Amino acid sequence: MKEEKPNKNRSFEKVVGDKEERKLQAQRENKSVWSGLGLFGMIGWSIAVPTILGAALGIWLDKTSKEDFSWTLSLLVAGLMLGCLIAWSWIQKENKEIHKKNKDGNE
Repeated sequence: MKEEKPNKNRSFEKVVGDKEERKLQAQRENKSVWSGLGLFGMIGWSIAVPTILGAALGIWLDKTSKEDFSWTLSLLVAGLMLGCLIAWSWIQKENKEIHKKNKDGNE
């Protein structure tokens, strides 16, 4: 039993030390509100651009070829799905970078 207590203290000290190091690193980075707004903007544009391009291509295809289905609606949905996939992969990349900075990934 006496051997378990020092191990618990060391692990507690390590957790507290890691949290303090992350806190100090966050203060050194000094990110502003604008960087957070930029993040939202990047996500929005990564969804909006493929959606608009898909709709524009669909409108052009509807005008040039007469089909029984709507190219506009089909390509709008395809562009939206592509945009969501791009945004998701970009967020995953950012998440990996954040967790790479944190040695153990704990909050």
